[in-house]
Amino acid sequence: HVQLVESGGGSVQAGGSLRLSCVASDYVYSSYCMGWFRQAPGKEREGVAAISNTGQASHVADSVQGRFTISRDNAKNSLYLQMSSLEIEGTAMYYCAAERRLLAPCGDARDYKYRGQGTQVTVS
Repeated sequence: HVQLVESGGGSVQAGGSLRLSCVASDYVYSSYCMGWFRQAPGKEREGVAAISNTGQASHVADSVQGRFTISRDNAKNSLYLQMSSLEIEGTAMYYCAAERRLLAPCGDARDYKYRGQGTQVTVS
């Protein structure tokens, strides 16, 4: 059973920073693409960032380019999203997601098979 547990959300003023974390099951972490997507009330899911199982390849959405950074720590089975210069439009539930993709590109985290319960980020 795949388990993903997010933390680090909260309330922050526009221009501020937050760091989201996600802890994954052991067997997920070593072979899965992982990423973040977000969903604001009344809006569609938006893929934010994704990273390969080794961490050597990653990408972020154009809307957060230069402000958000995705990373992972294999030793801690952890995924991170460092968010800076947060904008009011960044208010959303942020979800950690994972999918096993051995030969295919990691793509968009919105499409991954597994996700956590989410952590709320509110920017005012």
